[in-house]
Amino acid sequence: MTRTLLTILVVLAAAPLQAQMTPFPATFSAREIETNGVTIHVRTGGKGPAVVLLHGYGETGDMWAPMAADLARDHTVIVPDLRGLGLSSKPKDGFDKKTQAGDVAGVLDALKIESADLVTHDIGNMVGFAFAAMHPARVKRFVLIDAPVPGVGPWEEILKNPLLWHFRFGGPDMERLVAGRERIYLDRFWNEFSATPKRFSEAARTHYARLYALPGAMHSGFAQFAAFDQDAIDNRAFLANGKLAMPVLAVGGEKSFGTMMATVMGFAASDVSGAVVPDSGHWIMEENPQATTSIVRSFLDAPQKKQARLTSAEIAALPAISAGAGTSGIGGIRTTILYGDPTVSGPYTIALQVPPNTRIAAHQHRDERTAVVISGTWNFGYGDVNTDAATKALLPGSFYTEPAGVMHFARTDSEPAVVYIFGVGPTDTKYADATADPRKR
Repeated sequence: MTRTLLTILVVLAAAPLQAQMTPFPATFSAREIETNGVTIHVRTGGKGPAVVLLHGYGETGDMWAPMAADLARDHTVIVPDLRGLGLSSKPKDGFDKKTQAGDVAGVLDALKIESADLVTHDIGNMVGFAFAAMHPARVKRFVLIDAPVPGVGPWEEILKNPLLWHFRFGGPDMERLVAGRERIYLDRFWNEFSATPKRFSEAARTHYARLYALPGAMHSGFAQFAAFDQDAIDNRAFLANGKLAMPVLAVGGEKSFGTMMATVMGFAASDVSGAVVPDSGHWIMEENPQATTSIVRSFLDAPQKKQARLTSAEIAALPAISAGAGTSGIGGIRTTILYGDPTVSGPYTIALQVPPNTRIAAHQHRDERTAVVISGTWNFGYGDVNTDAATKALLPGSFYTEPAGVMHFARTDSEPAVVYIFGVGPTDTKYADATADPRKR
């Protein structure tokens, strides 16, 4: 049978079931991308920053349809079927996750996408981790959902869990035993790893069982697990070079991995936050798609943490403002934004260069702020009125706080001062005496 004819038969076998599943929006298109020795079936849609959704075992990229519809409002959404699964081609080998990370890179190259956010589930976590480790500059944010990563954290202990017997189940005899009984085999996973099995609908079960019954699909599924030993070796080698640096969200189903996901990923990433999908087991997009989508979107929409390394010369070259958000508004004070944006949600750092004999009247800010004196003497105090008796002379290296809503004031004497202030915006400035506000003069 020719490859072209086999592809046609695959599409025809799957097509009648698409109507029974939650469909991708009509604006999405599907294509076959030849890369890395395989053909990857890819759905794309939307416009904006790119996000890649990677599925796991027992499902295909079809699982992501509800989330893809939401994200496509302001993202370019890319949804591949992993090699050997769904409508992607069925090679005999190449199921180690390093090789499959090459598949993902090839898909992005074909679509001319340099970098993307990454959202993954189950086996997709493992492929995504290899991709993020091999191509860190191409992953802006990384969401991993409800599955461990080989070789990471307590991997050897996880392997001892009797519920994970299928990690070692595979080979020609197992393929013969399951052939023609794919639905029986898969039902066990869908039932045992669900908090509420009936939420994994009959339409979805029929759809995925049909796809996993395609020639080579069950072999590919078993091969995903058989590659775990090599994946563990590869991942430990990745981590020997350092943890992932991009922001990572580790999500667990409440009745599955739960908060353990964040604990595990703490071994592999330096910037990890956690979340739990409520009222859900492992099959998060079947059991609670709304909560899962909300968790993912909140993380992707959050202001991205920026990396910054500035020398003193680079700081001096930055543009200055005199009356921006969170400043006193006094024209002679040179304010430089070193990090972030004080006008929006998120962390920021500003540098104040205050000339001699400058007095700042009592005022407050809406956000909690901390500060360090860099040079000069900074006379700082708390209260509704700026009095010399209430100030404390802070020399270089001194630290102080500006609690939210607390009036404070400052002054310099015969020498200038430089102060760095750190806060979490949006910020503002309100004077105790409105007539003292230099911005209103």
